Amino acid sequence: MKVEWLAFAGAAVTALLSFLGVYMSNRKQTALMEYRLKQLEDKVGKHNNIESRVVVLETKMANYHSA
Repeated sequence: MKVEWLAFAGAAVTALLSFLGVYMSNRKQTALMEYRLKQLEDKVGKHNNIESRVVVLETKMANYHSA
């Protein structure tokens, strides 16, 4: 009876530690993905800003050459 209890306790501890390991790994991976997504959004925002500024410059240059 005591051996069965020790086997169950060992299995429970192993399961708990496995769950904690998976949880911590998943949490770290999620944080990394959020960071990378934020960096990508910042780069896209900068790119979109440059694109709108180029359109304004092209329009001004067209008006300058036609004048």
